[in-house]
Amino acid sequence: MSDPIGFIGLGNMGGRITARLVRAGWDVLGYDVRPGLASAAGARPADSVAQVAESADVVLISLPDSQVIESVTGGEDGLVARARPDQVIVDLSTAAPSSTRRICAGLAERGAAYLDVGVSGGAAAAENSTLTLMIGGDPAALDRVRPVLAAFSAQVSYCGASGAGHTAKILSNFLNAVSLAATAEVMVAARKAGLDLRTFLAVLNAGSGVNFATLNRFPKIIHGDYLKGGLTNALMMKDVVLYTDLVGELGVASINASGPLGSFGLAIALGYADEISNTVVDAIGDISGRVRLHGETEGL
Repeated sequence: MSDPIGFIGLGNMGGRITARLVRAGWDVLGYDVRPGLASAAGARPADSVAQVAESADVVLISLPDSQVIESVTGGEDGLVARARPDQVIVDLSTAAPSSTRRICAGLAERGAAYLDVGVSGGAAAAENSTLTLMIGGDPAALDRVRPVLAAFSAQVSYCGASGAGHTAKILSNFLNAVSLAATAEVMVAARKAGLDLRTFLAVLNAGSGVNFATLNRFPKIIHGDYLKGGLTNALMMKDVVLYTDLVGELGVASINASGPLGSFGLAIALGYADEISNTVVDAIGDISGRVRLHGETEGL
């Protein structure tokens, strides 16, 4: 494959992944609608999506949702129109699998490949090159880009045909949303009950209530560190809605979606939309007597 690597979408995750690629020695041509993000990540700035598409045989994208992805891939200056044989587009976003499959088909008509890559592990894993990747699409295209993926991931799992990677990511994110929302509620209750939160977390992590939030999020949150830089409440809500859409298409009863829909919907309504999703605990605390897990709390 030729240099450089293209990268479109240099936000929370895209910027961190780009920085890891640059540190690993890759020449990255980056584009984002927000000026300055490419340079901040160590990439050479591109003027447009079209310039990235025309300059790189491998193009990575990391974008907020399917609507934005379709705007970048569609149109006369989009990735599909500018695609060429043997080019590989690697989509690191969380997106609707039905949209993913349509884009894949359009690129295939031009001889290009589209890999949908679910990314798990958050901002810290991106910075440490320990992301877990779940991938759908052409296995031969995956083999071509494995050296690129190795620069920012620790585990790469091939999940199946086009859409499989994004499907796996949506299912994984839903469990993440459930555990975060439920743990936030439990931690507010523990605070109001007067439990020592460090002791309580140790109990949870040694028992059947253990989950990613109890292990990795709340040991920091109880000291006021919300691990800023990760998925926002608005994006978490988007992912939960993607889950409900997906299981609706599959004919699976969505019995447990009401919890995270309510929790992250509350956070958005109370003004935390653009804050990291860990602040859902503050939203629940707000309507539970202005409870905070750290510092002094009125009435406690």
